[in-house]
Amino acid sequence: MPLTHTRDLFAKALKGKYALGAFNVNNMELLQAIAEACEEKKAPLILQISKGARKYANPVYLKKLIEAAVSLTTIPIAVHLDHGDSYELCKECIDEGFTSVMIDGSHLPFEENIELSKKVVDYAHQHDSVVEGELGQLVGAQHDEGEDTGGYSKSGVYTHPDEAVKFVQATGVDSLAIAIGNSHGAYKFKGEQHLDLERLKAIKKALMDNGLGDYPLVLHGASSVPKHLVKIINDNGGNLGEDTAGVPESDIEVARRVGCAKVNIDTDLRLAFTGGIRKAFQSDPKVFDPRKYLDPAREAVKELVRHKVENVLCCAGHAFD
Repeated sequence: MPLTHTRDLFAKALKGKYALGAFNVNNMELLQAIAEACEEKKAPLILQISKGARKYANPVYLKKLIEAAVSLTTIPIAVHLDHGDSYELCKECIDEGFTSVMIDGSHLPFEENIELSKKVVDYAHQHDSVVEGELGQLVGAQHDEGEDTGGYSKSGVYTHPDEAVKFVQATGVDSLAIAIGNSHGAYKFKGEQHLDLERLKAIKKALMDNGLGDYPLVLHGASSVPKHLVKIINDNGGNLGEDTAGVPESDIEVARRVGCAKVNIDTDLRLAFTGGIRKAFQSDPKVFDPRKYLDPAREAVKELVRHKVENVLCCAGHAFD
């Protein structure tokens, strides 16, 4: 099956009240785990590639890996640039065949964000691609730069419903990433904290009331940081600390029913993968064959993705809607 567009996937997800998993990839094992799990569960899939992943793995390698995944599966797959930080990067990815790109101008003043996002939209729509914009600022690591490098915001800026309407109307973005208390990284919250689901409902209603229909919203920073994955890492030589906390899966379930058509998951993949590797090394300190520790890591990611698409996003079985 050829690559598909998120526009088509979103329309079906909104109608079916499920969400699409947008999983970040940067190596073969992650891609295999994600694609195989979604194929098994017959779940439509968005593969996300960030600027950091392109730098790490080389765009040519990533493109060929995705071609392999597409040839070995039957499910619809879209390829999306996550957190594109410039017009030039978005254009490059569109020219490479990405069916979707994100332009993240959330750090810019409102009018400058509009100007940059519209410029990307104009080019993308001329070249058979769609665009995700972002309004509001998330807490945490920015632009996939990691927990301890690059930009890090300690205070987010929540998305305002009226500004969301103006932004979508002015730019023509096909979907919008919003800030409602979600954040990047493994240390999202202190104690028991939840998404501002009432704000989410208000944004959705404002878009609807202004003639934008059942508009697809996107939830970034939506990993749940499962305690059992953190424990596996810590029990096998890691030191993540006890204050790791993610978005409760119950909040994500409400968000998808309200109309978040796309849910980004990256941190949880990293936790599962790292836990698998650490556990393999701990159980056999003599191991040095990468296949011996990358295989269990891949299986750990696969198990996680199965759970997400079936029990949280509820997109399992919807590949051929």
